[in-house]
Amino acid sequence: MKIFKCPSCGKYTMREICNICNVPTAEAKPPKFSPEDKYGKYRRMAKFNEGADNNVKNNSHNNE
Repeated sequence: MKIFKCPSCGKYTMREICNICNVPTAEAKPPKFSPEDKYGKYRRMAKFNEGADNNVKNNSHNNE
């Protein structure tokens, strides 16, 4: 048995076709682990930038 995720609505299912949107689903498995993480630098940058965006949003609410 496999778990699939609908790319359209984001719901998880065990069917190859989403029963909500009737769109073909994709297998929902995590990326393969490797100690030599090729994309770790980019993932950390995205996570850092996401935190910076949240700080900007939080600070804008404090100024009102």
